Amino acid sequence: MRQIALALALLLAAPAAADPARWAAAWPDTDFSRATVDFAEIRSGGPPKDGIPALDAPRMIPVAGESRLDPAEPVLVLEMPGDTPRAWPVRYLTWHEIVNDSAGGIPVAVTFCPLCNAAMVFDRRVDGAELSFGVSGLLRHSDMIMYDRQTESWWQQATARAIVGEMAGSELRQLPGWMESWGAFAARNPDGLVMDQPDWPRSYGRNPYVGYDSLARPFLYDGADPPHGIHPLERVVRVGDRAWPLTRVAATGGIAEAGVTISWVPGEASALDAARIGQGRDVGSVRVRDAAGADVVHDVIFAFAFHAFHPDGEWMIGP
Repeated sequence: MRQIALALALLLAAPAAADPARWAAAWPDTDFSRATVDFAEIRSGGPPKDGIPALDAPRMIPVAGESRLDPAEPVLVLEMPGDTPRAWPVRYLTWHEIVNDSAGGIPVAVTFCPLCNAAMVFDRRVDGAELSFGVSGLLRHSDMIMYDRQTESWWQQATARAIVGEMAGSELRQLPGWMESWGAFAARNPDGLVMDQPDWPRSYGRNPYVGYDSLARPFLYDGADPPHGIHPLERVVRVGDRAWPLTRVAATGGIAEAGVTISWVPGEASALDAARIGQGRDVGSVRVRDAAGADVVHDVIFAFAFHAFHPDGEWMIGP
């Protein structure tokens, strides 16, 4: 029943009016005189401000001490030079969407927007100031709008840019994290760290978005479909303003193109398919490296989100 209620909330949420005054009571410290987007594109996702609670400084435990995760469960990984490799399970990110943490001496925001399948890690420092982030409950093109607690400016997760408020126009630095299966991370990093289960009453491991990535259309998205006959909910590998359909990458196990090498291996479950995240269908894991073998900033998002936020982007559909 909770899944049905969530679906109805998403489907019935009304678009926001162009007048930002409707948000003034909930956002008294947001400077609405500064914006880089049309307010009419912003709409409620259902939950109110902080209705999805972001996490701060979570407990990390040794890989050897984690026994709850299924081997195929997706985790968001960051391996910084000189730092212990770290993984944040999507079973927790699904319910919290943002984790304010640190890695390699860098304050980081670990983020996941289920509606776009966008899993991205950002440096929380902007112009010398360290920010922390919460979940606004608002969406634009079906993507999460974050807010910083210092100025209550609104940030578009998919672009890493502030779109409303004092920080409007500022940009976060995305770090080269990636999604892979828990089994692959644990095997490669037996001395690594993984985020421990939060102390919140949530059904961790259960997927509240059952069958989402098999729908005909995304929730709360009324934009144009991607070109080339690509399904709106097909996964694409985004590197900068280029997007490779995951089906093309998976068909060969990897592609070397446009200065990057994209590899694909099976074994990672979709977080948006089955009732239990670890039992989702196999969508595989992607890693992107440059010519020197260094990890490259990328994400694996739904095609509609790439089209919405990179309308002039290049579709790498091959010959």
